[in-house]
Amino acid sequence: MDIKEILFKLSDAVSIGNITDASQIAFEELSKYAKTLQNGINVIGEIKGESDYTLMLEAHIDEVGFVVTDIDEDGFLTVKNCGGIDLRALPSRTVVIHGKEKVTGVFCATPPHLGGVKEYDDISVLKIDTLLGEKAKDIIAVGDLVTFNQKAVDLRGSRVTGKSLDNRAGVACLLLLAEKLSDKKLPFNVVFAFTDAEELGCRGAKTAAFSISPDEAIVLDVSFADAPDVPNNDCGKLSGGAMIGMSPILDKGISKTLISIAKENNMPYQTEVMGGRTGTNSDVISISKSGVKTGLVSIPLRNMHTDVEIIDIKDIESVCDLLFKCILKGGNA
Repeated sequence: MDIKEILFKLSDAVSIGNITDASQIAFEELSKYAKTLQNGINVIGEIKGESDYTLMLEAHIDEVGFVVTDIDEDGFLTVKNCGGIDLRALPSRTVVIHGKEKVTGVFCATPPHLGGVKEYDDISVLKIDTLLGEKAKDIIAVGDLVTFNQKAVDLRGSRVTGKSLDNRAGVACLLLLAEKLSDKKLPFNVVFAFTDAEELGCRGAKTAAFSISPDEAIVLDVSFADAPDVPNNDCGKLSGGAMIGMSPILDKGISKTLISIAKENNMPYQTEVMGGRTGTNSDVISISKSGVKTGLVSIPLRNMHTDVEIIDIKDIESVCDLLFKCILKGGNA
């Protein structure tokens, strides 16, 4: 598998609400290596092992976006955000409005000469220009979804940028892992879950964990990478390898096992310590049914919840190798 090729395909595609393009790509790819089914945006695939013990590997496939709340007579849209959005990054950004047909729009940017340089705390003041004028209402309706309009591109070395790398990077990592595991004798069942609506309250992971009922789970997501305005104690290093989560709500045994395997194999890793909730699907998976032992591994990412997120392909490969070795060694079972 060409990991960058599949990552770019996933990043460029859309999965939000009832638009399931990225999940369809993931379904088709995962079906090559696992018995796979699709329920809405959720994609579930299983590779059978030698015991009834089940490890669930989860990564959310949805993305942040917007929903249209108003259309004025001049074709300007008012929207609400679907998930956390950095409002500072919106003026002058292009978006796709998913109406009766796809329409490219632009978030209006007031020129700095007229006082346009300011912080925004209310998305309703940021209008999207459709350039359709009064015809906008013939194509676009209140309730239509809006997504960033950005293609993934190469940066320096193995680093890339694009939209929705949160968490298509995690999905791509698990697809690569599925390929590597597909011809191996596994000590237990491995179930891959690409879930919906993490950005809207971890909804897809909650239902997936309930139906799968795993013995343990490892959630794969992204987390904050170092940048000039990010405190060192709140981030990991881009290109620094897997960020292994540590929190009172995470299973200590899983975290220790992952760290031990990384050390034994001289693999790059870093720890991410949280005081409680992780802000990921591990929060809901860990309390599914009577409780699930849950670990968390994250890929460092810059510019979260913008259309120019940055990750390092080598970090994806490093996380994949860590999980591969962990599973073949027997995991935490």
